[in-house]
Amino acid sequence: MNKEELYNLSFQLILHSGNARSLAMEAIFASKEKNFSEAFEKLTEADSEISAAHRFQTQLIHAEAGGESFEIPIILIHAQDHLMTAMTLKDLAREMVEIRQEMNQ
Repeated sequence: MNKEELYNLSFQLILHSGNARSLAMEAIFASKEKNFSEAFEKLTEADSEISAAHRFQTQLIHAEAGGESFEIPIILIHAQDHLMTAMTLKDLAREMVEIRQEMNQ
């Protein structure tokens, strides 16, 4: 994988992770308004974005596992941070939505 491909992969990770993070926040806001169907829809969309990000991450892992060696650009480390933050926020958002839903019943 050349440097340009690593940059492209990094930007895809950032894009999908950012989308997932935004959707998780939208789910929290929807649950605050007691719109639980929208909140769960946003969480489902966030799951899809995380899955998309994971596909790009898996490409990198497979390349390295296949013996490919490359220099890791800082942007890729930044992209990985975005992904992990988005995953954590999505999980937390799901818990918050479920708690709000339980409290509303």
